[in-house]
Amino acid sequence: MAFKTIYFSFIPPYKKGRIFEQAKKAGLDSLPLVSLIALFIGFIFAFQTAYFMQRIGSELYIASLVALSIVRELGPVITALVVAGRVGAAITAEIGSMQVTEQVDALETLAVSPMKYLVVPRFLALSLMLPLLTIYADAVGILGSYIICVFRLGISSSIYLRVTAEALFYKDLFTGLFKTIFFGMIIALVSCYEGFNVKGGAEGVGQATTRSVVFSFIMIIIADSIFTALFYFIFP
Repeated sequence: MAFKTIYFSFIPPYKKGRIFEQAKKAGLDSLPLVSLIALFIGFIFAFQTAYFMQRIGSELYIASLVALSIVRELGPVITALVVAGRVGAAITAEIGSMQVTEQVDALETLAVSPMKYLVVPRFLALSLMLPLLTIYADAVGILGSYIICVFRLGISSSIYLRVTAEALFYKDLFTGLFKTIFFGMIIALVSCYEGFNVKGGAEGVGQATTRSVVFSFIMIIIADSIFTALFYFIFP
């Protein structure tokens, strides 16, 4: 299924309307939840880091630690997990319902490829929107840390911004965003695969949705571990 999806992704015609529709569901509609979670991740991580840094008199390094952690790991992974739970489950339920009601068979009868019509738009939309969502989540997470450090811990705003800018390099942003492209692919493929393999009516749709979210979480964590190990040796 993965090979077919990648193959059809390069074969025109492209259903731009369906791609934009799925991009809206995956990206724009996910902004409120991603905003809330990223902001509180920034709050919590700043407080937890400050607890230790204040003991050794190194409060200024809170900004660099939080920024690096969010950009390289927390931002990409948390965003992918949120999208997998929200969008991935919806994709599985939607395609699963179509499978149960034989709408997928109807597409094949009309000489329409279910892969091209159903999977490719979701695959492309998630692959494109997850990096953009991650950039947004990174910014919101750093904003949350900024609010805590400046208004609660008394760190100067200019110093916080300067330390954050000095700590981040292009490679940090690249390593975080590069992974999210594959996270988006994983979510789309797992969700669509589980949807196409639904059996047993409405109960089967619920079971497939659960499997989709669980398998997506597991594969995202495994993929993140692999990429982190690779980037450790490539960009030490």
